[in-house]
Amino acid sequence: MAVLFNRLWPLLLAATLVLTGCGAQTTAAAEAGSNRAIQNKGSDTLVNLALAWAERYREIKPEISIAVTGGGSGTGIAALINGTVDIANASRKMKDNEIEQARANGIEPQEFTVAIDALAVLVHPDNPVSQLTIGQLADIFTGRITNWQEVGGNDAPIILLSRETNSGTHVYFLEEVVRKGEKDNKDIFAPQTLLMPSSVGITSELSRNPNAIGYDGLGYVTEHEKVIAVAKDKDSPYVLPTVQSGADGSYPIARGLYMYTAGQPDDVIGTYLDWIRGPEGQAIVAELGFVPLPE
Repeated sequence: MAVLFNRLWPLLLAATLVLTGCGAQTTAAAEAGSNRAIQNKGSDTLVNLALAWAERYREIKPEISIAVTGGGSGTGIAALINGTVDIANASRKMKDNEIEQARANGIEPQEFTVAIDALAVLVHPDNPVSQLTIGQLADIFTGRITNWQEVGGNDAPIILLSRETNSGTHVYFLEEVVRKGEKDNKDIFAPQTLLMPSSVGITSELSRNPNAIGYDGLGYVTEHEKVIAVAKDKDSPYVLPTVQSGADGSYPIARGLYMYTAGQPDDVIGTYLDWIRGPEGQAIVAELGFVPLPE
């Protein structure tokens, strides 16, 4: 599994340099002479990818400044609706009410799939449990199952970890795992669930708590976590999240990662998105442990 901690600080430094170069831009797509600044905000799952893309693209087109910030998918989408970013990063699709709000502001969101993420279910390395079904995960995260012994583990209470509610990863896990993809299912996370502000928080808690279970994007999994094989149901195969299983659809918790623009992108943003979705941009996707788009 990819270990990203050694990449995190250089990328954050790069983001700082980009932001410094952009100055105090607060409106979308500010232009100054021959230079162009692209404002890019949103998903924390996508932020490392977005930073890496921005850093590499600046080497190719030094006249283009790309300011990247995180804050969660909801934050990026809200900024797109308000017209304060050029590109919103999201680890979930925009909701119908968000699209309606954008249209009320004269904005027609355009969706671009930029990568695929196999969402890994994670436990402490000493946890003997190695595989779970979607149904078992739903029962665990709603609090219907509260002891590891109920799923073949030790006699110990289950400690639940989740991303915060503004995270697109949280929303996706809620809809596709906790609610099992059922549109009329109203289940929610158990009230004792610990909400973590970042992937680092998930990793930190899992590394010190042998009874914890959480989830994170494949690109953020470290050697300090054990990855669970997941099956759609008890009659289906248990599959580990990998680049291959995420790409071929055999892993049941795989999702698209998206960039949204306000209407059809202009030439500068459109060229950037084409590069991201092309061979060089998708090579970076693989480098950071995510799943490239099918050719």
